[in-house]
Parts: sequence; structure tokens; C-alpha cells
Amino acid sequence: MGIFGFKPSFVVGVDAIRQAHRSRLAALAGRRLTGFALVRFAEDGDWFAECPVVLDFAGIQMEVCHWKLDELSIGWDTIDTAATITGWEWFELTPQWSHSDERLEPFVGQELREVTLLEWRPAERDLAAGTVAVEFVFASGCLRIVNGLDENRIEVGAAYPDYVRHRLGR
Repeated sequence: MGIFGFKPSFVVGVDAIRQAHRSRLAALAGRRLTGFALVRFAEDGDWFAECPVVLDFAGIQMEVCHWKLDELSIGWDTIDTAATITGWEWFELTPQWSHSDERLEPFVGQELREVTLLEWRPAERDLAAGTVAVEFVFASGCLRIVNGLDENRIEVGAAYPDYVRHRLGR
């Protein structure tokens, strides 16, 4: 993707994600969200949802990226959002880091209460069954980065009831 420092490590399933990241995710509780970065196209401002969502919790940078139908990579302090995204000369649009997003901005400055993993388990057969979202619980509400079927999707507010909540604890 031409993102300096991005070395995704994709895992599948809530158990694998919990095993790989439980302690670091749980340790974010009590920290403030101090910033974020998304990749947008310079020409039209559209979000390129296939690139990682970068969240900064008072100096701990978390990088979330969904891929394919069920893979999730969570990285820590690897991406340099000040670096230019390269290798896109062939494409008609220019990707660049943005620190603007109406869904994320209301949470900046707020203290994180809890991080949970949400596993999509609908009653009916569903292609997305088993995908895992990362939910961030703040005093003013919840923010989730979910699998949008081969890309990231950002949701705010209450989670759909078809999610099974997996609390991480400390």
C-alpha cells in the first residue's frame, strides 16, 4: 500500500486475536484518544477504507486493518503517518494521511473506558459470520472498527445485537 512502516500481521477469529493482543488492548483502558489518521484521496477527500485506521492513545499508536472476509491485523507503533504514501503513481488518485473524520473527532480527548472484541454471530446464515470488530467504549458512546467485507468500516453508537461481546479485562 506504500504506507511507511505498515507490516500487517493478519489473524483470523476472536481466539487468535485475543491471544495475540489481549493484554495490549486491555492496557489502553484509562488512556485518552489523542488523535487518529485515515487515508483519504487528495482529489476528492474520499476515505480509502482498505488502508489501516490509526488511533493514538496518548502516545500508544494502534493500527487496525481488516482484510478479506475474516482477517484482522492489529499493529502497534509501526506506521509513520507523517510520511508520504508512495507507489501510487499508476493510480488516478493520490492517497494521503488525514486527521479529519466526523465519526472519530467527537472521541478525541476522551478517556477510553474499555476495549472489547465483537464477534459477528447472526441467527441467520451470513457470509460475515465470525468476523471480529474492535470496539472502543468511551463515556459518550462507542466507536467500532468492523470488517466491511474486505475493508474497514467505522461505526458509532450501540452495536448490532448480532455481535457477541468478548471482554478483555486486564
